[in-house]
Amino acid sequence: MASGGPPQPRPPHPQQQQQQPQPPPGGSPATPMTHLRPPSLAGSAFHGLFHTPPSHNPAFQIHMGASSSPQTPLMAAAAAQSAKRPPQKPPVRPPAPGSTSAAAAASAAAAYKAAAAAAAVANSGGVDLTPAARRNKKRKLPEKQLPDRVAALLPESALYTQLLEFEARVDAALARKKVDIQEALKTPPSLQRTLRIYVFNTFANQGPRGIPPPKNADPPTWSLKIIGRVLEDGAELDPASVVPKHNPVYPKFSQFFKRVTIALDPSLYPENPLIIWENARSAAQQEGFEVKRKGDKEFVANIRLEMNYSPEKFKLSQPLMEVLGVEVDTRARVIAALWQYIKAKKLQNPNDPSFFMCDPQLKKVFGEDKLKFAMLSQKISQHLSAPPPINLEHKIKLSGNGASGSACYDVLVDVPFPLQKEMMAFLANTEKHKDIEACDEVISASIKKIHEHRRRRAFFLGFSQSPVEFINALIASQSKDLKLVAGEANRNIDKERRADFYNQPWVEDAVIRYLNRKPANEGPGGGAGGS
Repeated sequence: MASGGPPQPRPPHPQQQQQQPQPPPGGSPATPMTHLRPPSLAGSAFHGLFHTPPSHNPAFQIHMGASSSPQTPLMAAAAAQSAKRPPQKPPVRPPAPGSTSAAAAASAAAAYKAAAAAAAVANSGGVDLTPAARRNKKRKLPEKQLPDRVAALLPESALYTQLLEFEARVDAALARKKVDIQEALKTPPSLQRTLRIYVFNTFANQGPRGIPPPKNADPPTWSLKIIGRVLEDGAELDPASVVPKHNPVYPKFSQFFKRVTIALDPSLYPENPLIIWENARSAAQQEGFEVKRKGDKEFVANIRLEMNYSPEKFKLSQPLMEVLGVEVDTRARVIAALWQYIKAKKLQNPNDPSFFMCDPQLKKVFGEDKLKFAMLSQKISQHLSAPPPINLEHKIKLSGNGASGSACYDVLVDVPFPLQKEMMAFLANTEKHKDIEACDEVISASIKKIHEHRRRRAFFLGFSQSPVEFINALIASQSKDLKLVAGEANRNIDKERRADFYNQPWVEDAVIRYLNRKPANEGPGGGAGGS
């Protein structure tokens, strides 16, 4: 390949001579089609880089060297734009030694391919990937809903539609009930029951008084036990058993207490006279407590039980207790009771409803003639205190038969509503939903099969009615899909076949970009020979 000068003219190809257009009778010979030639590249970065490729169509020859043909206005505009553009040189590739005319032809063909590739890049906005055309997304039918076309073909599907509507109503009703249960569980109702506390002790290896025990005998011990059971209304207790069995419907004994303190005689047990259990530090609830120690002397143990109220309860002062008639209650119920008292006594100020008048009993509580409702919660705080603990005494007896010194104490406690656990179990239970989900999957699979059979029926029905038009439409649709998959939906092949397409101003810049993106060791023809 010669470099540095314009390409030498070549004799026309024999086949090209046969395809030369003949002049019309009585007319002049055909003039060369200079208006289809690209603008001159003299003085540009492509000067002397390519040879003229052999072409079978004289109107489609691309001369990349210097040309003496006159410039058209379009060519002049392109030349002006290239003059204003900063110089961009492609990477220099030295010519391969011993290049022949075949190599030059391959190089020119590679240049043609580069121009075509640059055209594709320019059409796609300067990126390598051609964006696929947007396709309108089809509306996705519900999984269990039959389309109208299937309903028209199958009149029996009306029953299935009615079942779907009934299922929707049932689901809506269940959803409303779940919401109601969740709201009810936020403020769970409670019932007042009697908690019976059993306190007794047992002993072992307690010998007669005044006689020393044998040397190898086990030391004398005793155990203090505190057990509680919630009594049911109308339930009969078993007289044969000391403590009845625990009912799993109700909470365990330790859940009713915040702290349990057992004080032993410090003179007998100086190392650890206090045993303290706290609910906050306990990982699991217990049905009772047991304290076991070594000893053979009787004494009195003090038991202190601090109640665990939920919600928290307070002890009312004496004046407020005389007004409401309750000793321990929650803050919310105390305020509600005061409001009921004010309404019953008609103490609300008619001129200003935000105030209420204080009768003699309320004056003992608040010390004022009238009070604002907004100050009621603040005023009663000084009349509320922590509820007193339950103090019990039990004498540790080390003689007698069976459980010694058994005593029972009854305490009123609030237990959750019996159906509360069932409500929570209903909300947390997902086993029943698994069967429903399995049925829904079977229904959805059947609906998909119905859709597939309907599409097959429409396919064969269209083919049977008009085979030719159906096949043509099918081919056109498949061709369009193939172009979308290949990324050629935005390319216009007819325009790319004409020389005017490559006379546009962007061609030179596109070719330079294309060549700059190619690896340095790869020539325009795809091989290592270079240009």
